[in-house]
Parts: sequence; structure tokens; C-alpha cells
Amino acid sequence: MRSHEVLKRAADRIGVKALAAALRLSPALVYKWCQEWDPDDPDASGARNPLDRLADVVEATGNREVVNWLCHEAGGFYVSNPPEPPAHIDAELLGNTQRLVQEFSQLLLTVTRSIEDDGAIEPDEADRIRNAWELLKGTVETFTVACERGVYAAPRGKDA
Repeated sequence: MRSHEVLKRAADRIGVKALAAALRLSPALVYKWCQEWDPDDPDASGARNPLDRLADVVEATGNREVVNWLCHEAGGFYVSNPPEPPAHIDAELLGNTQRLVQEFSQLLLTVTRSIEDDGAIEPDEADRIRNAWELLKGTVETFTVACERGVYAAPRGKDA
């Protein structure tokens, strides 16, 4: 789905005028965001929208923290798609399984160290726990998606 279509669906839930009022923008601008934009087509009626601009920030910086922040604001988190299936699936499966266990152990170690010194978790310690948790969630999600896509499945037609 293209960015203007996503914005149009979102705007349609409450109405363009209500969205424009919530954003303190003109309804005309919000309507333009919801139309296709093509810099090479002078007849295109749309305007470059915030989603396109956010994608530009990520592409220009190579930093996905902006997307992760937005996902967090929406009540979720960002996880990259898993890479293409590796050539040596057995070794990759073992390595990824070990990575899951290692990152879970790191999370537990982070929590333990936070509590050991004074029996409480301070804000900076909570940040370290959050970082360990985000890393673990991403690794588990990547592993799960790879499993769902059959990345670790035995090759078809191979006798058991």
C-alpha cells in the first residue's frame, strides 16, 4: 500500500476535517496528502506527505530509531524482516537458537544487576533493561518469521 493510501484510510476513520483540526492544519493540505504525489507529473494533485518524509529520513540516515520511536508511540515495536534463507540452514538454525538463548540470558543478567546493588531499579537501569528487551524481541520475531517462511524446513523431496 502506498503512503497516500495509508493516510487516506487513517483520515477516513475520523474525517479529513477532524484530522486537520487535530493537527492544526488546513483540510486542503490533509486532502492533498491523501492523494497520489508524483514529482515528475505536473498534473498530479497530491503533496509530499509526512510518511514519505519519514521514509526519507530513514533512508538518508540509515537509522531506524525514528521508526522504532513511532512504533513505540503506537504501542508496538519495529522488527526488521529476516534476511534471505542462508545456504547452510542447519548451522544457521543452531546459531540463531543460541543467539536467542544468549540474548534472553543478557536480559536476565541486566535485570539481576539492576536489583543487586540496591534492591531497586533506577531509570537508567530501566533504560538498559528496555534496550535488552528490545534486542531480544527483535531477535525472537526475526527467528519466528524465518520459521514461518520455512527458512529452516528440510528441502522438499529429500528422503528422511
